[in-house]
Amino acid sequence: MERRRKHWGWGYEDEEPSPEELRGAARFLADRLGFGSDEPEQAVPLSSVELPAPRLSAPDALRDICATDDYQRALHAYGRSYADVVRAFRGRFDHPPDVVAHPGDEAELTAVLDWALSACAAVIPFGGGTSVVGGVEAGAGCEGFAGVVTIDLKALDRVLEVDRVSLAARIQAGATGPGLERQLGEHGLTLRHFPQSFELSTLGGWIATRAGGHFATLYTHIDDLVESIRALTPAGVWESRRLPGSGAGISPDRMLLGSEGTLGIITEAWVRVRPRPVHRASAPVRFDDFMAGAEAVRALSQSGLYPTNCRLIDPREAELTGAGDGRHALLMLGFESAEHDVEALMTTALQCCGDHGGAWERRGAGAGAGAGSGDAAGSWRAAFLRAPYLRDVLIAIGVLSETFETAITWERFPAFHERLLSDVSGAVREACGGGSVTCRFTHVYPDGPAPYYTILAPARRGAELEQWAQVKRIASEAVIDGGGTITHHHAVGREHRRWYDRQRPEPFAVALRAAKAALDPSGALNPGVLIGP
Repeated sequence: MERRRKHWGWGYEDEEPSPEELRGAARFLADRLGFGSDEPEQAVPLSSVELPAPRLSAPDALRDICATDDYQRALHAYGRSYADVVRAFRGRFDHPPDVVAHPGDEAELTAVLDWALSACAAVIPFGGGTSVVGGVEAGAGCEGFAGVVTIDLKALDRVLEVDRVSLAARIQAGATGPGLERQLGEHGLTLRHFPQSFELSTLGGWIATRAGGHFATLYTHIDDLVESIRALTPAGVWESRRLPGSGAGISPDRMLLGSEGTLGIITEAWVRVRPRPVHRASAPVRFDDFMAGAEAVRALSQSGLYPTNCRLIDPREAELTGAGDGRHALLMLGFESAEHDVEALMTTALQCCGDHGGAWERRGAGAGAGAGSGDAAGSWRAAFLRAPYLRDVLIAIGVLSETFETAITWERFPAFHERLLSDVSGAVREACGGGSVTCRFTHVYPDGPAPYYTILAPARRGAELEQWAQVKRIASEAVIDGGGTITHHHAVGREHRRWYDRQRPEPFAVALRAAKAALDPSGALNPGVLIGP
């Protein structure tokens, strides 16, 4: 029997904690944070929710792969942003899709797309449903259509072909992280792309949102791993040629990377793979303060060493995750390779950290050593992987839990960071009466870091969405006004749209609208995302 995903939160129904476990977690978290209730609320059961009636009905030829039941419509109504989970937790499903299609191959996908377009329906591609920016919601932008058809691609989940000579694989877009890694593992290979949503998100979703993955340096985005892409559009099939590189005009792959389902539905891609790593070394490095650690990270990013892991965590976040003592910033530093020993690289990197005041105790060296070896590194890694599950509990105990990420060049980072912390901390105090704003670097480049901010604050039950909107607006304004990007790896969706419009050059927006009109004349593909009606 297939495991059922939770219709309102992260993960699967069989992972839901018991009431006793939930109360225990509530007491622990409220004590650790200093706010939140030790008596958690329960999510509104789907049986108590009345969804709007479907406005569409699939034709007989597609009925076996289309669903209109409450569970499927609720499951596909939202992604998993804080606002999404709060609304679903409270049983609020204002704009569920009318029909959810589950094509099993590209021919069925083509048939569903043709029917939906002929029915004047909006079409929303759906992978793992892990969007945190309103990327799969049938809300803003869908008002003028006869209905909404969400196309779930997870049945297109196979590794179709492996090229051992060129180290590439052709993989269907619906393959989840664990699914594609399991299939590649049969060949001794790996894609080595591990976003935090890895368990549930899909290859097509990574490509459509330009997702960031495991590597903190060098190969940071799925962009770096794509060799060619195939997609279906209302104007025909879009498939690029497999090449290691090309200077032939504007890249067709680059147009689809980050297109968020607005130009076509990605069905498969050739991606670059590699042998699975066997040599690893890791060490947590302490710094007296976050900015001292930032200088060390800048030196590392410009050294040409390219560590696999180079994540700097501020003292408060290190304390909250159990990785630190609250008095030191913590750098999670790691190297790995399939071909050669990495001890020399680690030694040089630690010397660089020492030059900037870093201190460490070596652990996790040698072949087969885990990247999370060591108490601090292991605690942080475990907290990182638990975070999406933990947020469901935080919502139940009345804690606002939100994140936002950006990127900025090194010379602007100190002033940018100071202003952003000031503005967002002020917004959190005003909206919530208190709370914390912490920071870590998820990815670093020779010319700048990608800082990732986490907000934890008391929520007023029933007013969470208003609190969230107030803080979200101030944070986004601070990012754009400070010269950063509205998103480094979480995509634009509907939540970032107005700030994305300010970030992109207007001539580019004109060209993007023209491309949309040529490929999707009725504007049916994920309307409201990236491009206005």
